[in-house]
Amino acid sequence: MSLTDYFVRKPEFEIVALKTADLPQAAAIHKLRFTPAWSDGELHSLLTQDTVFGFIARQSNAYTRPFISQPLVGGFVLSRVAAGEAEILTIGVDPRFSRLGLGWRLMRAALREARDQAAETVFLEVDETNTAAVGLYRKLGFAKVGERRAYYQGVNGAKTAALVMRLDLG
Repeated sequence: MSLTDYFVRKPEFEIVALKTADLPQAAAIHKLRFTPAWSDGELHSLLTQDTVFGFIARQSNAYTRPFISQPLVGGFVLSRVAAGEAEILTIGVDPRFSRLGLGWRLMRAALREARDQAAETVFLEVDETNTAAVGLYRKLGFAKVGERRAYYQGVNGAKTAALVMRLDLG
C-alpha cells in the first residue's frame, strides 16, 4: 500500500430515487454504455410518465468540493409498470465502477418497486454479447423467454440478438 492510498477514499454509493435533476448524469452514463445513447431529454420524457420510475447510485461518502456541484453518480436504472407487468427500460453503470455490485443493487431496487406496484412479472431485453449483464440477470432469477435476431447494431456494424428475459415476482 502506498502513501497515496491513505488519502484516496473509495466511493460508497446509496441507491435513491431518480429525479429529473439526475438525468444529465444518467444520460452521460448511458452514452458510455449504449449506441445509440439516449439523451437527457429522452430520459426525461420517460421518467415524467406516470408509470415510469428509476433509481440512481449516488456517492454517499464524497468530500465537499466547491468545484463539484453534484455528488458522483455510479449508475442508474429506469423501469415501468403497467397492467401487472414491469419492464426494465435501461440500466447503466459507469465503467469506472463496474464489478462493485451497483448493477445488482440498482436491479434489486427496481424489482422491489415493481413488486410494490403490484407487478407480477418483469421483462427486459439484453444484447446477447453483454455477458456481464446476462450473468447478472440470471443471478437475479431471470430466464430467457425469447430472442430478437439482429436487433442491436454495434459501432462496427455487426448485428447481434436481443435476449428477452423474464422474472416472475410471485
